[in-house]
Amino acid sequence: MDQIYSFSANALDGTPVPLERYRGKVLLIVNTASECGFTPQYEGLQKLHEKFGANGLEILGFPCNQFGKQEPGDAAQIGAFCEKNYGVTFQMFDKIEVNGDGAHPLYKFLKDQAPGVLGIESIKWNFTKFLVDRSGAVKERYAPMTKPDAIEKDIEKLL
Repeated sequence: MDQIYSFSANALDGTPVPLERYRGKVLLIVNTASECGFTPQYEGLQKLHEKFGANGLEILGFPCNQFGKQEPGDAAQIGAFCEKNYGVTFQMFDKIEVNGDGAHPLYKFLKDQAPGVLGIESIKWNFTKFLVDRSGAVKERYAPMTKPDAIEKDIEKLL
């Protein structure tokens, strides 16, 4: 499933990051927001990063302001918020859209590979998660209410 590695996105500092960098890794890709009821999941995502990062897990956070305008900050504000409040050290990207005509191509791909409930592709809210195996295949899509620790066993199977 090499296709996922053809995408790139800008890090919070504006630097382009090719997903090719993550070839051979297990990826957990999450659309995030700083002012959401699910924002405390940053803590759980950071714990997964610390627990499994050395074994090949990469967590990729994509801030999005499409749901209730819950990510109003700019890249510097997002980075500072994540570091100060949750000690985030996993890769955070610049704000993107995940639905509609302006959706980032990565998210178009993820939604196509793992449609949601009843085959509905659109992302419903912040903190929707996609688990990708070491070969780049999208293995699972998790709802926003699914806490990071609930995904731990699925991650372990792929590591």
